Amino acid sequence: MFEKILVPLDGSECSMRALENAIQTAKKFNGKITLIHVYSVSACKHASIYFDKCIQSIRKGGTDILADGEKRGKAEGVQVKTLLKEGHIVEEILKAAREGNFNLIVMGARGLSRIKEILMGSVSGGVTTHAPCPVLLVK
Repeated sequence: MFEKILVPLDGSECSMRALENAIQTAKKFNGKITLIHVYSVSACKHASIYFDKCIQSIRKGGTDILADGEKRGKAEGVQVKTLLKEGHIVEEILKAAREGNFNLIVMGARGLSRIKEILMGSVSGGVTTHAPCPVLLVK
């Protein structure tokens, strides 16, 4: 039923709770988890002198978030893959969900940036509206 589970992670408490739910679901249904972290380099565009270092720092943060999630899943005996993507967060999550033929997306209801959410709309709202599979939002 839920053999392939996609879990977007941003390092927030909500996304970590979503990961725990996804791990338990994967264990129950003998499923596999793919963790995805999407970053944007738009925050670096004004730091032209330090652009490369800024991007490296953002990628490292994403890699660390994924490594922590992978460690947690494997400690529970769940198969875990990771994806680090650059781009628009909602679009990249939806693209991964479609291309990977996932049965379920488990994600936090709220992420790290509440100001960004107010201005641009929530990631969870965008994913829920357009997802090709069921979405479990975790508070």
